[in-house]
Amino acid sequence: MIPKKYTSFKQINQDLKILKLQQDIERENLKMQVQITKNSLYPTHLLGGFSGIIQKLTISMVAKKLLKKFN
Repeated sequence: MIPKKYTSFKQINQDLKILKLQQDIERENLKMQVQITKNSLYPTHLLGGFSGIIQKLTISMVAKKLLKKFN
């Protein structure tokens, strides 16, 4: 990478502001990704949510009743 040559402090300050904004954007992006990861690791998400749990319980109850009928 070729170093940029500055001719004034105004140019330096402008580039510093741009770099600061880019850093802030990346920091917020990282925070958002951490929050998304946390949300995806909740037990309800891992098991398919509450509707998934209810479906699994209902299916297992129906299967048990059917097995008792046939036995």
